[in-house]
Amino acid sequence: MEGGFLDAERLAAERRRGVWRGRVLTDYLDEQVATRPDDTALIAFREDERSTTRLTYRELASRAARVARVLHRLGVRRGDVVSFQLPNWWEFFAVHLACVRLGAASNPLMPIFRHHELAFMLRHAESKVFIAPARFRGFDHGALALQLARELPHLEHVLLVGGTGEQSFETSVAGADGDAFEKGAALEPDDVVQLLYTSGTTGEPKGVMHTSNTMIGTILAFACSTATGGALVLVTLRRTGARMAGR
Repeated sequence: MEGGFLDAERLAAERRRGVWRGRVLTDYLDEQVATRPDDTALIAFREDERSTTRLTYRELASRAARVARVLHRLGVRRGDVVSFQLPNWWEFFAVHLACVRLGAASNPLMPIFRHHELAFMLRHAESKVFIAPARFRGFDHGALALQLARELPHLEHVLLVGGTGEQSFETSVAGADGDAFEKGAALEPDDVVQLLYTSGTTGEPKGVMHTSNTMIGTILAFACSTATGGALVLVTLRRTGARMAGR
């Protein structure tokens, strides 16, 4: 994906204001792993299974690293786009963190989207990988994802949460051993980190490119001044992610 087209004057102005801190999300995660690894980082509720997953910072970082190793094995590199149509499950957040580790742009898509919207967005983004639930709220997302893979030339791989065989997200992640992508990131604060599509109500959807500075700067503007920066950014992003996931 191309850069965010921010000119030097704008970059300098936001840095002077202190709005853009020059950090990426995994900087905060790495700090939490180093200082409070066993504290709770994420609580994810699965409505369909009536189950709750609690992850510490150490566990969240480990799962994100495994996802990053899977994506890297599938050919995802710096600047590629990884699209995912996931509810507010732990996989949503691990995929985004994995993309930051790899330098890829994450592209979260609402679960309510169907063929018309998804085909346009995945084609426009030239997504290399698409991650979706096998089923969610009675809809066969897996069948739709595989159909889209047959139709879109850039879409090389589909992974399905709750899927089977070579498309199984869980099997792929479970087998992704190693030490790679445990820390750091392959992108800079002004690189594109996320691609978000508008609803397309009055025309075709528009892809909005976010950098780490634009995303984190917005979050910090809403942050309570008494809260700690690193934990607060992750908590706030979880809430933002829930809205983006269309929970």
